[in-house]
Amino acid sequence: MKIENTKAQMRKGVLEYCILSVLHQNDAYVAEILETLKAAKLLVVEGTIYPLLTRLKNADLLSYRWEESTGGPPRKYYGLTEQGENFLNELSETWNELSFAVEQVTQSKSKDDE
Repeated sequence: MKIENTKAQMRKGVLEYCILSVLHQNDAYVAEILETLKAAKLLVVEGTIYPLLTRLKNADLLSYRWEESTGGPPRKYYGLTEQGENFLNELSETWNELSFAVEQVTQSKSKDDE
């Protein structure tokens, strides 16, 4: 089993939550979303993010609008819908419960090893 595959699967598992969290702060276009994720060391390529954004939009969790750009073509800005805000709140609760549980299990294991 390759560790890189497992790491990639772990990142993919939280990507939806991270994207919704980024958009909770402000509406953003794809390059801004990617930049925020990259700054957090969540490396994502455009080929991964576009289908995910489309899926979230089709689920009525995101909306978008076009804005003119001073340096090129118009940009598509994504933002959370009310349903997206509610979904994000539920994901946040689940994340907090899950991260607490994982921390309990992994810290318990570390203490047993000492």
